[in-house]
Amino acid sequence: MTASTIMPEARSASAALRRNFWRGVWRVMKRKPSRMVGVVIMAGFAFMGIFGPMLYPERLPRDTNALYAAPSWAHPFGTDFEGTDVLALVVTGARYVLLTGLVTAVITVVLGAGIGLFAGFRRGRWDTVLMRITDMKLTIPGLPLLLVLSTIWKFTSAIEMGLVLGLLGWGGVARAVRSQTLSLRERGFVEAARGLGLSTPHIIGRELLPSMAPYIAMNMLIAVTGAVYAQVGLFFLGVLPFEANNWGVMLNLAVFGGGALTTTAALPYLLAPLLAILLLTLGIVLVVDAMDEIFNPRLREE
Repeated sequence: MTASTIMPEARSASAALRRNFWRGVWRVMKRKPSRMVGVVIMAGFAFMGIFGPMLYPERLPRDTNALYAAPSWAHPFGTDFEGTDVLALVVTGARYVLLTGLVTAVITVVLGAGIGLFAGFRRGRWDTVLMRITDMKLTIPGLPLLLVLSTIWKFTSAIEMGLVLGLLGWGGVARAVRSQTLSLRERGFVEAARGLGLSTPHIIGRELLPSMAPYIAMNMLIAVTGAVYAQVGLFFLGVLPFEANNWGVMLNLAVFGGGALTTTAALPYLLAPLLAILLLTLGIVLVVDAMDEIFNPRLREE
C-alpha cells in the first residue's frame, strides 16, 4: 500500500478521533456537574477582567465617613481604610491579575510547546541541544531569580510581568510536550505525512498540534495559576511598586497598613482578595480535572 492511499485513510481516522473527542468532552462534563461549576467560575472571572473597568470608574470614590464599614447591600464586602468599596477593588483588580496570567500562559506555551514539538519531532542533534538548554533552564531556581529581577526591574504593567514569568516558566512545558510528541510521531497519520514528503512545519502544525491541543490548553491553565500566585506574592511582599490595583496590593495594605490581623473591622478587606484567589484556583482546578480526563481516556468511567 502506497503513501497516497494511506494518507486519506489516516486523515479520515484522525477526523473520526477528533469527533469522538468532542463527544467525550460533553460526556465528561455531564458526568460531574462540579466541572461545569469550574467553567462558570472561569467565565465569571473573564467577565470581571474584561468588563470590570467599565463597571467601575478608574478612580474609585472614597467615603471618609465609612472607613472599614461592615458588609452591607451597598458594600457587600465592606470598605477599606480609605472608605473605598472592597468589591470594586476586587473586580477592578482582576484585570491586572488575569492579564498577567494570560500573557504568562501564552508565552509559556508558545516557547515550551514550540521547543518540545520541534525537539520531539526532529530528534537527533536538535533534540539533544534543545533538551540540554531546557535542562539548564529547569535547574535555575525560579523564585529567587524572580525576586532579584523584581528589585532591578520594577514591573509597572501586567504585560511586563507576564513576559518575565513566561520566560521563566516554559521549561516544564517543553519537557512534557516533547514526551507527547515522541509518542505521536510514530502514529500512522504522521508516518504517512512524512512518506508524502510534507514539510516539518506542515506536519507539526496540521498533524501533531491538533492532536495535542487539549494537553497544551491544560498547561496554559496551569501556567495561569502559577502566574497568579507569583504576582500576588510579589505585591504582597512589597517588592513591586503599588502603581496598579491588584489583589496582592490589597493583601499587603490589609495586613501591613490596615491592621487586618489585629482588628476584626478590617477582616473583610483581607478576606475578599483571598476569596477571589481561592475561587479562581478552584475554577482552574475543576477545568483542568475535566481536561485531564478528556485527554487521558484511561481515566474515563464508562
